[in-house]
Amino acid sequence: MSKSPSYSNFIRQVIEADLASGKWKKIATRFPPEPNGYLHFGHAKSICLNFGLPAEYGGHCNLRFDDTNPEKEEQEYVDAIIAAVKWLGFEFGSPLFASDYFDFMYRAAEYLIESGHAYVDSQSAEEMRANRGTLTEHGIDSPYRSRTSNESLKLFREMRDGKHADGAHVLRAKIDMRSPNMNLRDPVLYRIKHAEHHRTGGKWSIYPMYTYAHPIEDAVERISHSLCTLEFEDQRPFYEWLLDRLAEGGLLERPLPQQIEFARLNLTYVVLSKRRLIELVEDKHVDGWDDPRMPTLAGARRRGYTPEGFRLFAERIGVSKANQRIEFSVLEDCMREHLNEVAPRRMAVLDPLKLVIDNYPAGKEELVDVPNHPQKPDWGKRQVPFSKELWIEQEDYKDTPPKGYFRLFPGNQVRLRYGYVVKCLGMDNGVVRCTYEPDSRSGSPGADKFKVKGNIHWVSAPQAHAAEARLYDRLFKVPDPDGVQDLNPASVRVVAAQLEPSLADAEAEQRFQFERHGYFVADLAHKTFNRTVSLRDSWSK
Repeated sequence: MSKSPSYSNFIRQVIEADLASGKWKKIATRFPPEPNGYLHFGHAKSICLNFGLPAEYGGHCNLRFDDTNPEKEEQEYVDAIIAAVKWLGFEFGSPLFASDYFDFMYRAAEYLIESGHAYVDSQSAEEMRANRGTLTEHGIDSPYRSRTSNESLKLFREMRDGKHADGAHVLRAKIDMRSPNMNLRDPVLYRIKHAEHHRTGGKWSIYPMYTYAHPIEDAVERISHSLCTLEFEDQRPFYEWLLDRLAEGGLLERPLPQQIEFARLNLTYVVLSKRRLIELVEDKHVDGWDDPRMPTLAGARRRGYTPEGFRLFAERIGVSKANQRIEFSVLEDCMREHLNEVAPRRMAVLDPLKLVIDNYPAGKEELVDVPNHPQKPDWGKRQVPFSKELWIEQEDYKDTPPKGYFRLFPGNQVRLRYGYVVKCLGMDNGVVRCTYEPDSRSGSPGADKFKVKGNIHWVSAPQAHAAEARLYDRLFKVPDPDGVQDLNPASVRVVAAQLEPSLADAEAEQRFQFERHGYFVADLAHKTFNRTVSLRDSWSK
């Protein structure tokens, strides 16, 4: 298991101090996604942090679903999130749900009403918004703020029992409408929603707000350190206020969880806003949540990205308190680094041009020994067929070569990688004609006497496996995309490729380096090979 990001020193300092003081005997964190979409690259960073840190300190991390918004949540997303966390390589017990605690949350809300810390407000949403104030003007107390606890409790129970319409009332905390922190100006705890929940069905007509539910869930689960992104920093005072009130009433046990914020992931050439991602899917700019161009973990898996690459990425970028934009090339480099270690090499021609060796015996076929990985001799070799007719890349032949071009042109010699030296005669009816030197085969005693500058790959035409290859690139063409107008029109190109025959037996999600072309993954669901990443960064300039 990979470590959590090494630069999360400010979080480690808190954890180590709490363990040393005896405040906590074991560390517990949680990863709490809302099941209303698919996990994206930013979630990968949070997953690596939340699962990685407690693993280092002998603790654990809960996978918990924030299912407090029934109209937008579906079991499909629950299943996809579980699959993504497991795919990244992290283990957890049975998934937990905010809805597991709805009964306790309701009892806690009644306690807050009875103790004078909450009231039912009957203002309209527009009135509440107007009376909330601004960053420079304090808020105005609701005319219902002075309701007695008995009045609020009666109304709240009627809300629970479905006796009021959506929007008729809300339950609000009674804190301070003059607070400079807008989040302490009597935040809403519960709203009425006559909606079917994917787990509790029609049991509830009221649902807790996330800001109310989240701290309670942390405390009930005995989470020690609640790691959140920076947008929750202003919510921390309410998080602490709520838990303190409930602990004072004996509903929660001390010590209480501590919320710690860190900077979320911002990547160039990527949008991670859930609203923007939904727009891409629903408006069919992409082929679904698992489109290999999407910055979702489901898309990354189909693209051929690896869990190890994501964990390396999380380790490399670290965790900070300041927002920053990470170059997309850093993620790609992490994928290249891991794929270089694990991907066997194969020969593939993506822009095929026929080559015929005129003096090679008709009907003859021989097998050429080719290493599976040039830097890993223990991976052994495979045998690749060689014959009179081959496929080569279109770019490997020029009638009139530019300066410095060492591949095929009339009169020039090149080596066919792992095979023979051939001399180009020219092109005839769209076919490159060559002759070969029979004693020039790579590895043979006389091969060294042939000195050529060009070395090109090939695939034997009679045995080639014809397949579709999808060449993926970045979804957006600008570093800081603003919307669909910035989509990259060349984000995918589909080509009819000719591959060495062993690739016909590739298994789903098996990864390869196609020599000269980059890293590819077998996508058997769509009977294609998807390019994960090129061999080098083509965007650096």
